[in-house]
Amino acid sequence: MWSSLFLKKNLYFRIAIGFFVGIFTGIFFPVLSKNLKFLGDIYLNLIKMMIVPIIFFSVTTGILNLGDRREFKRIGFKTIFLFVFMFLASSAVSLLVAYAIQPGHNLILENTPTYTGELTTPSAVDFFSNIVPSNIIDAMAKGNILSVILFSALFAIASVSIEKESQKVRELLQSFSSVFFKILDYVMETSPLGVAALMAYSIAEYGEGIFTALSKYILTAYLACIAVFIVVMLVPTLVYTKISFKRFIVGLSKIWLVTLSTTSSAAALPTSLKISKEEYLVPEEISNFVLPLGCTINMCGGAASFCCLAVFVSGFYNITFSFEQIVYFVIIATLINMGAPGIPGGGIILGASFLSIIGLPFDLMGPIAAFYRLLDMAFTTMNVTGDIAANLLIAKSEEKHR
Repeated sequence: MWSSLFLKKNLYFRIAIGFFVGIFTGIFFPVLSKNLKFLGDIYLNLIKMMIVPIIFFSVTTGILNLGDRREFKRIGFKTIFLFVFMFLASSAVSLLVAYAIQPGHNLILENTPTYTGELTTPSAVDFFSNIVPSNIIDAMAKGNILSVILFSALFAIASVSIEKESQKVRELLQSFSSVFFKILDYVMETSPLGVAALMAYSIAEYGEGIFTALSKYILTAYLACIAVFIVVMLVPTLVYTKISFKRFIVGLSKIWLVTLSTTSSAAALPTSLKISKEEYLVPEEISNFVLPLGCTINMCGGAASFCCLAVFVSGFYNITFSFEQIVYFVIIATLINMGAPGIPGGGIILGASFLSIIGLPFDLMGPIAAFYRLLDMAFTTMNVTGDIAANLLIAKSEEKHR
């Protein structure tokens, strides 16, 4: 029994144990809890340490894998355009839901959270100027994620263009990627201790009101996902493809059983392909292109995740976004999600990365990590559902949907 507890698949269970240990410690040993915050800081530093390499290898290997696709022409560009549009639409819907609920506001906390940092508010000129690094090593050292994403994309595109040699580059990158993702596995194994320390500190510092904050955040995330499903996926698909509501939902329900239990887009891919071909009658050549590509870069659930997270954290620290800042962080979310690693705990890394880029503190990622499995069930389900909807829309646009 005890040995099975330490299996990789039971990581979230161990995090849950750490979460409850943190609650107990925070309530009954507040002084000790504040003194143990350094353990939580070390955990957050470990997460921050992995941001640059994970982003680099996710983006490069993702583009290299796409480089083999001969179909990546008309349908490819149409598909990517649709993915980006769906992500932006999902972001808009999620923001409306998040601002309507405002999960970070009206909280009763023992101490008012303060943040002395500054939000990142570049102009359009600054944005495009700063994204191009004069020294990529320096940019990586400083954690300039946008520069890393740009360099990673250029590196991958150049690797694809050298044809025969690209296979050697791909193998080398895959090897390095495996090493860094293994390191990430080690980092994620420290999550129970890190979550316990951060949760204990949060209880000692802010009181039991932190539970209300987290509950409102989870509720907001789920309502945002439901709204995204209805507005961005369900209605456009039914109207444009003329598929019946019952047929669409029955097929999705079989896929949702996989996404809810595995929280993995990759694990749901075989089921998505089977349902698309056999029940939705989407041609194999379209499904075989759109669904694997969507598994990599189409993240409607990621849009809901980042937007709800930004509104929650900004409200918790009483920070107000301007319209320009909202546009900026939606662009950042779009870029980051296209390089999202499909691994357990990947959303925690990306969430911390996202908050860091836009200038928000990511201390709350510790308590959120305790619930991330619950959140990831919704986000992953929406990611895969977005792929299915896009697959049907693309097939209909090609006049190949029956």
